[in-house]
Amino acid sequence: MPEIKVLDMSGQEVGTVNLSDEIFGIVPNKAAVHDVVVNHLANKRQGTQSALTRSEVSGGGRKPWRQKGTGHARQGSIRAPQWRHGGIVFAPKPRSYRYTINRKVRRLAMKSAFSSKFGENQIIVVDNISLEEYKTKHICNMLKAIGAENKALIVLHEINDKVIKSSRNIEGVKTSQVNTLNVYDILNAGKLIIAKDCIDKIEEVYA
Repeated sequence: MPEIKVLDMSGQEVGTVNLSDEIFGIVPNKAAVHDVVVNHLANKRQGTQSALTRSEVSGGGRKPWRQKGTGHARQGSIRAPQWRHGGIVFAPKPRSYRYTINRKVRRLAMKSAFSSKFGENQIIVVDNISLEEYKTKHICNMLKAIGAENKALIVLHEINDKVIKSSRNIEGVKTSQVNTLNVYDILNAGKLIIAKDCIDKIEEVYA
């Protein structure tokens, strides 16, 4: 069973915690991770692109010239696709890119993401992440003390407005609750900072 140090917000070691082999000690499944990340990005697409077909472009009701005798190619409408300002062939229309993935695959991908971060020593467990006031400087000091000054994902047990609002002004730093974690954010973070009380919840959900 892997063991990891627990730090406080000043970077001092205050203990250790054991992590589950089933979640933090498996061999990462790259195929499952890839499938889930692609699904996540597809589900985030707005799908609001839209263009006009030849039947929707205004104008072009009259035949531009007679069928024969002009020396030009025959034309039926100046809004045909080959004309400037004409309609678009197979024009894109608003649509949903959302699709679902098997729950077992999603769970395997989450375990793989956690195990990958642990294997790369990119998980930091903090005893208690809390603030008495809204202050970005306090979060910056914590990140510097625990060695996570670059991209970081802070995982909280529940919504904490002071921590969330104090963190969102820092470039590369995101916050998430333990019940809204996703594979993409975990892998995209340089360091995964987990509040100690989140460990039991993670192991309960994904074990």
